[in-house]
Amino acid sequence: MEPVITITPGASKWDIRQLVWDYIEEKNLANFPRPVHNRIPNFKGAFTACAKVAELEEFTNTPEVKVDPDKPLEGARLAVLQAQKTLLVPTPRLRTGLFNKITPPEGANKEQLRVCSSSQGVRDFSVPVGLDAKVKVDLVVVGSVAVSEKGLRIGKGEGYADLEYGMMASMGAVDDSTVVVTVVHDCQVLDIPEELMESHDLTVDYILTPTRVIKTNCQSPKPQGIIWTKLDTEKLEKIPILKELRDLEEQLGKDVTLGEVPPAGEPGLHAGPPKRQTRRRPRQNTQQDDEGESRQENRGEGEQRSRPRPPRVRKDNRGEGRREDAGEGGERGKGRGGWREKGQEEREGEVVSQRKLPLSVTTVYLGGIPAGIRVSELKTALREREAAPLRLTWQGAQHRAFLDYSDPQVAEQALEALQGLSLNGQSLQAELAKSQRGGKRSGQSNRRPRPSAAEKPIAASTDSQGEAAEENSTEQ
Repeated sequence: MEPVITITPGASKWDIRQLVWDYIEEKNLANFPRPVHNRIPNFKGAFTACAKVAELEEFTNTPEVKVDPDKPLEGARLAVLQAQKTLLVPTPRLRTGLFNKITPPEGANKEQLRVCSSSQGVRDFSVPVGLDAKVKVDLVVVGSVAVSEKGLRIGKGEGYADLEYGMMASMGAVDDSTVVVTVVHDCQVLDIPEELMESHDLTVDYILTPTRVIKTNCQSPKPQGIIWTKLDTEKLEKIPILKELRDLEEQLGKDVTLGEVPPAGEPGLHAGPPKRQTRRRPRQNTQQDDEGESRQENRGEGEQRSRPRPPRVRKDNRGEGRREDAGEGGERGKGRGGWREKGQEEREGEVVSQRKLPLSVTTVYLGGIPAGIRVSELKTALREREAAPLRLTWQGAQHRAFLDYSDPQVAEQALEALQGLSLNGQSLQAELAKSQRGGKRSGQSNRRPRPSAAEKPIAASTDSQGEAAEENSTEQ
């Protein structure tokens, strides 16, 4: 298969990263978080690609697998847990150590394993693994920005995957038999010039995409340990565990001489991106991604601040249904980001703000919600699956909810993410609402009528998708 992105002669690693990030954004090939610049892209079809890791013979034969914490690798972490193998995940940015061992609750079901494979699982279900632990990792799964069919890999430019592998080699956790797998979109498979690769760069043995499994037969060696001359005192200050490992190697008589801190303006190992203007979609706030990196999201120059709207009081939930606004365009970002969480906690009886919705929305029906489930629990489950809507219409008494998304494509992504969702051990039913079926054209308005003050919302029978309930249960 010919690469869809062409690398011009003389291109640097940062040029290649920029080409890939720009292409993925322009073609809308990524899910949340967006934009993908300076990230390992969470590409569409990542779960399909990740599922192929379980088909590898090397996966079948290994008891321990190390998978990076990047969002697009969540499916690979889930596959490891479902196969009842030991899952090791690096500490994000190596701030507090090298590894975390994910330990799911005893007898965990599929939904609990899914949570354990997410960033929340890394936080809540992990046990640190020290440098003195006897760990042998036969399979490593890493994210990439670009990769070649020869096994050459380019990360996002901070060098953590390379450094982690070098640290594991120093610990004796990996050796020449360790297999390295990367999971990428097909467009990220490029012809990377070999002259760009350095001695510390990690190469890969398999490439998994939504459509292919590529065995690279890579002949380039992997890092055999930490190359201390590539590091400096500033790097050791940022990553305390490096100090500990350096002391251990110094006691063994190894040369641990550090390199010099590069002068200001002179790029060093894993230096950040060059100062250049990148094409990004306008964003509206600052938030953190799964690896703890904060990012600034700026308003477009022509974008006006939305005018404040008068608050309203939410009705009590007795079959009428209640609306939860924010979601995709809310405080947690665009796409399928999540609800506002700052200053507007939505509790029973509190005042909530009313957000301006697009003229056209696509609605997903969610049925089979168990009795006793609170709307906050559903919202948490939606956030964990990155399926948070623009607006949630809650009809707990009828065991259902309606989720409004900005367009059919986002709704389809949410439907895919919601498959297999269960709460309190009961599986939920997720499908397009009736108003979306019957050949309705993409972009056709699905605006809900505003009931008059004298009207009472109509309650429908339990777990049904009555049109009356769907159209009248939402306060405007």
